[in-house]
Amino acid sequence: MADGRLILVATPIGNLGDMSPRAVEALQGADVVACEDTRRSGRLLAHFGVHAPRLLAIHEHNEFDKADYVVELLGEGQVIAVITDAGMPGISDPGERLVAAATTAGFEVEVIPGPVAFVGALVASGISATRFVFEGFLPRKGAGRTGRLAALRAEQRTIVLYEAPHRLAATLADLAAVLGDGRQVAVARELTKMYEETWRGTLAEAVERCVAVEPRGEYVLTLAGAPDAAPATDDILIEALARYREDGLSKRDATDVVTAEYQVARRRVYDLANAPA
Repeated sequence: MADGRLILVATPIGNLGDMSPRAVEALQGADVVACEDTRRSGRLLAHFGVHAPRLLAIHEHNEFDKADYVVELLGEGQVIAVITDAGMPGISDPGERLVAAATTAGFEVEVIPGPVAFVGALVASGISATRFVFEGFLPRKGAGRTGRLAALRAEQRTIVLYEAPHRLAATLADLAAVLGDGRQVAVARELTKMYEETWRGTLAEAVERCVAVEPRGEYVLTLAGAPDAAPATDDILIEALARYREDGLSKRDATDVVTAEYQVARRRVYDLANAPA
């Protein structure tokens, strides 16, 4: 096996002072730097005096197709550093498929740690970080979004989400409707940048604030987990099925959503959904 290596390199999420010397050294020693945007990454590399590597554009639309090519380069003994526009590759950004392809082919994968937006938001939220789940971006619409929200309703760990400014109001409203107006939330934006801000309150208050203050920048939402819940009765499950059917979900999708929301056996929900009226 050739000595090719894949190196995941975290880059600043806003403040260039967060770039580590080890990250700069890794980029300087790479034969190829795989990045989302070659122009943006070219400026970042130039800022830190990194001029030698070849830039290879790999983003969410071509990562799957480019993975085999990256493995070919590794087979030639090349060192490939992977960066994204900001933060750690593979966390709601390209990188995951490259790692899977490289490790399947038997190549070494190295990680140069650094800034990650959800970690900073979580520890500054004031909400427990002892046990948490990172959900990334929610599905934008349809049964996928409904099902994910339903599953989060019963999630007892702290929940961390990413959201874009133009979708923040809708996401906060959906979370309030499903998780409850009183659920505690911390809304962080523009982490490490000039206008960094963390607001804390309930989901109902967050919805009101989002109407009053125009969302700007990239957001991280940290939500308190659900309290302990009593076991769901058949009547509760039947009522939930009816509610989701009224919302337009098919019987199958409603069954999946209720199963996730109440953390019960799917067969039980299926039988209730198909029981004679």
